[in-house]
Amino acid sequence: MAAKIETRLHVDAHIEAGTTLGLDHAGAHFLRSVLRLKPGAMLAVFNGQDGEWLARIDGIGKGWCSLEVTELRRLPEPEPDLWLVFAPIKRARLDFVAEKAVELGCSLLQPVFTGYTDVSRVNSERLAANAREAAEQCERLSLPLVRDVISFEKLLADWPTERRLLLCAESGAARPIGEVLQDIRAGDPQAGREPWAIMTGPEGGFTKGELDALTKLPFVTPVGLGPRILRADTAAVSALACWQAVLGDWEKRPPDRSDA
Repeated sequence: MAAKIETRLHVDAHIEAGTTLGLDHAGAHFLRSVLRLKPGAMLAVFNGQDGEWLARIDGIGKGWCSLEVTELRRLPEPEPDLWLVFAPIKRARLDFVAEKAVELGCSLLQPVFTGYTDVSRVNSERLAANAREAAEQCERLSLPLVRDVISFEKLLADWPTERRLLLCAESGAARPIGEVLQDIRAGDPQAGREPWAIMTGPEGGFTKGELDALTKLPFVTPVGLGPRILRADTAAVSALACWQAVLGDWEKRPPDRSDA
């Protein structure tokens, strides 16, 4: 009978069989004080490069923990190159966006200040912590990159033109997102392997100037999310789910954990 896996943890170090990993204070505290694990307990660890490995707690104390890596559990696998570009919203809803974006396979989270953005600052460390926790819980093998918030003008000035952008537009000409994605897939079944991004605005939507600037760019495709006005967090989750269902990796199934 396979050993019970108590939890999954992301680590920054290289992972291979026989190596010893030392956890930081936060990781050690989580295992010792929250989960109350003892030496001998088994974990799954991943770092975004080396797949997922089994590891045994070799020793644990206040503020420290060492893990012995035992065997490979899952090989690395390709993931979509999908960014979420979003106007920051209030704290609880921003936490929700970060968590769901990770579950929906985003490779990068980019907050951007737009004309109608109400939030004046973004705690990037908090976003990154939420992203890490979500990745550990949802069986991902990687962590998305979390960037600091930037201005709308800098976003456009620095945009990599090879990355296609779906703009979730509340006003102006925009075809339904499902129709657009199906047409893209019909024209190129491998389109989901290209670099992509989805952009959502704040609760007040984009300004007319922002929409004009975006829709003039050759890599931008405006899309509609239906007849109802969605909250910013709902719009982000809806658009990401549509993209994954048509162009992404939703043809795959979660890993088999029948032996866990």
